[in-house]
Amino acid sequence: MAKLNVGVVGAGAIGRAHAETIMRSDVSALSGVVDPTDAGRDFAARLGAPWFPDHQAMLRGAKPDAAIVATPNATHRPIALDFLRAGVPVLIEKPIASTVEDGAAIAAFCASSGVPAIVGHHRRHNPIIRRARALVAAGALGRLTNVSILATFYKPREYFDIEWRRREGGGPVLINLIHEIDLVRHVCGEIATVQALSSNDVRGFEVEDTAAVLLRLVNGALVAISLSDTAASPWSWDLASGEIPHYPSQPVRVNTHFLCGADASLTLPFLELWSYKGAKSWYAPITREQLAVERADPYTEQLEHLCRVARGEEAPLISAADGTQTLRATLAVKEAARTARTVAVELG
Repeated sequence: MAKLNVGVVGAGAIGRAHAETIMRSDVSALSGVVDPTDAGRDFAARLGAPWFPDHQAMLRGAKPDAAIVATPNATHRPIALDFLRAGVPVLIEKPIASTVEDGAAIAAFCASSGVPAIVGHHRRHNPIIRRARALVAAGALGRLTNVSILATFYKPREYFDIEWRRREGGGPVLINLIHEIDLVRHVCGEIATVQALSSNDVRGFEVEDTAAVLLRLVNGALVAISLSDTAASPWSWDLASGEIPHYPSQPVRVNTHFLCGADASLTLPFLELWSYKGAKSWYAPITREQLAVERADPYTEQLEHLCRVARGEEAPLISAADGTQTLRATLAVKEAARTARTVAVELG
């Protein structure tokens, strides 16, 4: 089967990662890079790919079979809609947009036109997450009671040399916590209400650096998430899972997600299943079973999924409407922290 031509819009860190994944792929070819900067043009030249100053130039000069939108959040809606109107399926980096209204507009166009969009919550493509979702769905844990998530890591000083990362919207809630929100929705169930506290006391920037979040799921389970990008800690998915190679491997196995049920509990990313083989009691011994899973690069898996979606072979794993619901729940965290109130999450 001929390779699918995929264009990348945006040559920032995540855009470059997507382009490099395409270059390594057996199922796709890089049809071009869109970025108005000299650095973006140089990056395209290093890859031997066509360069375009804007996405309209790409549509005119090398209309791709699919496109990846990896630009600032506020630009996602107009860029994605231009590709969709041209009949080009898109992968939109998370979050789908900067507002729920923009995400809903993209979802509405997909529904009316039949041209698909998927949202770049890459963890859904990790075999570890696929296995966890299947276990919960099959009832292996029994009724889910509570979930604890640690998302604590340290962003270096130079990370904040870029001004928008010090401003509202540039902090770990919208950039990092959104991954945890999507994981909870995908594996554990829909979110009904949100409570949250946030703080910027460590760095003193306009944006938060730490947050504590409590979710009540529609199924009744409670989820507690501890988040900080100023913690000297290995307890985060990116550092523990090994799915992103430029982060160092940890000297010991570190779990960051703890899913507890009435019949068994599961740790992630190392898939340890804890259960009683006899009577369930804190006086009885509990056993640990190490579950096996075949590792795979979620970004490669996501790209291959995009190609199958573009060919009409399967439906999006996370559609525009689904990605908008993750954004809605994440923005509810911001609102709950701002108002010190419990915020209900409307199901879109």
